[in-house]
Amino acid sequence: MITLKSPHEIELMRRAGKITAAARALAGEMVKPGVTTREIDRAVEQFIRKNGAVPSFLNYHGYPGSACISVNDEVIHGIPGNRMLKEGDIVSVDVGACIGGFHGDCAATFPCGEISDEAQRLIDVTRESFFRGITRAKEGNRVFDISAAVQEYVEANGFTVVREFVGHGIGRQLHESPEVPNYGMAGRGPRLLRGMTLAIEPMVNAGAASIRQLSDGWTVKTLDGKLSAHYENTVLITDGEPEILTAPAI
Repeated sequence: MITLKSPHEIELMRRAGKITAAARALAGEMVKPGVTTREIDRAVEQFIRKNGAVPSFLNYHGYPGSACISVNDEVIHGIPGNRMLKEGDIVSVDVGACIGGFHGDCAATFPCGEISDEAQRLIDVTRESFFRGITRAKEGNRVFDISAAVQEYVEANGFTVVREFVGHGIGRQLHESPEVPNYGMAGRGPRLLRGMTLAIEPMVNAGAASIRQLSDGWTVKTLDGKLSAHYENTVLITDGEPEILTAPAI
């Protein structure tokens, strides 16, 4: 069931979104050679708790971290640990925070030092595909209008979208209806209504779209070993332009 949020609930989601976005920014600032993914995860957790929220991801279905930190060919759900970042890596950080019973969810891919031109282009196209998608995130349109816009932009730039994992509704639950794929035919899917809140998150591969999951039960990698990037924000459908609830300021 798709839930429409009341003005009070939207305000709570704005609070959660601001904390989540600031935690993402903190993680991005820490992406430097010599830093471990566990150090980033601990800083994210401390920041979220310091601001009166709790990490949405920690212990979610048993996930052991407060942030998903995925490096290079890792698509999503990388588990923080002793891995030390090195020059040239690209690092996707996905963060969630809950306050007042409502969640915020956002992600971005950050360069670690100097990266290749192709890696930077992948990051840029992934981010821009999100913004192409939300041009369709307007009351009266349909969910797959967003999906089609993302896919069209990604594929026009020579990259591929991951199909097994998708965006989602968000609110009292971290994952709610509807699903928001990053591919599909415009004009399909549920109608967008004011008060809907969606986590829109393109996951884009430099090579083929195929993926594989590691034996840890979480980490997802590209099947061909090529790079992957991720960009996500929590978005509110309004009676006008969509509002990004995880805008990067607190």
